[in-house]
Amino acid sequence: MFASPTNKPAPEVPIESSSGWLSRLRAGLAKTRAVLNTDVSDLFARHPRIDEALFEELESALITADVGAATAARLVENLRLTQREKKIADGAILRGEFKTALTALIAPLEQPLDVSTHRPFVIMIAGVNGAGKTTTIGKLAKYFQSQGHSVMLAAGDTFRAAAREQLMTWGARNNVTVIAQEGGDSAAVIFDAISAARARGIDIVLADTAGRLPTQLNLMEEIKKVKRVIAKADPSAPHETLLVLDANTGQNALTQTKAFDDALQLTGLVVTKLDGTAKGGMIAALAAERPSRPIPVRFIGVGESIDDLKPFVAKEFVDALF
Repeated sequence: MFASPTNKPAPEVPIESSSGWLSRLRAGLAKTRAVLNTDVSDLFARHPRIDEALFEELESALITADVGAATAARLVENLRLTQREKKIADGAILRGEFKTALTALIAPLEQPLDVSTHRPFVIMIAGVNGAGKTTTIGKLAKYFQSQGHSVMLAAGDTFRAAAREQLMTWGARNNVTVIAQEGGDSAAVIFDAISAARARGIDIVLADTAGRLPTQLNLMEEIKKVKRVIAKADPSAPHETLLVLDANTGQNALTQTKAFDDALQLTGLVVTKLDGTAKGGMIAALAAERPSRPIPVRFIGVGESIDDLKPFVAKEFVDALF
């Protein structure tokens, strides 16, 4: 077992202005916005007299942005009803109604993560191969430091040596201790990290796990074991179980979410790589999939920079799409 670097006070981290983040959010969602602006915003302008063709084209545009066929149909039908009830004849006004409806749909996903309830606050990170778990952990470490918290990383992906090395690199960049070992058991590494964090008075433990597909039943059983071992280190832990989703997977994100939720009882999602896809509408699909108990989108990522991960805010997201 080894740790790197030694635990030192967190460095001073400048707080980014909200305007800077919004600019990056707009830039990051450019591909999705290109679909929606071409097919939606211009669509309203092309139909000064609101007719059925407008609603049909709108539904097609939403499906292209990976909102999902059922969700797109529901949004459009509700917009039809609004247009009739309010007797809207202006396309620009109808566009505003559509933005309002989309914001209302995804607003339940906006639930900021409160890490003040336990110390250490243990966050378990799961996801499929290539979703960006390890990079997300590095960015989360930076984010929590900017909030004044001390952080420790647990290199629980013991299947890939490269994952451990990558996490060590992130630890060095953020001046954060990483608990790791060559090979061995993922659950044991995380158990040791929680014990070390408790002894050192660390605020937050970010626990990496190996990527796995929901169809790999033996590996899904293994990650259940990891969660049980975490509870042995701290009966109240993990305090947050996050699934990292690659936005490029589009509708497949719904299948991943269900499978990992069945196994781990997820408490939150992180949607990464929104800057590299035109499928940003999958956020709406996540909201529509389970309206009675939505799994919050805690953070979204819109770039490669260490600062390109921030809490999800529904209105900001919709505004950036338009």
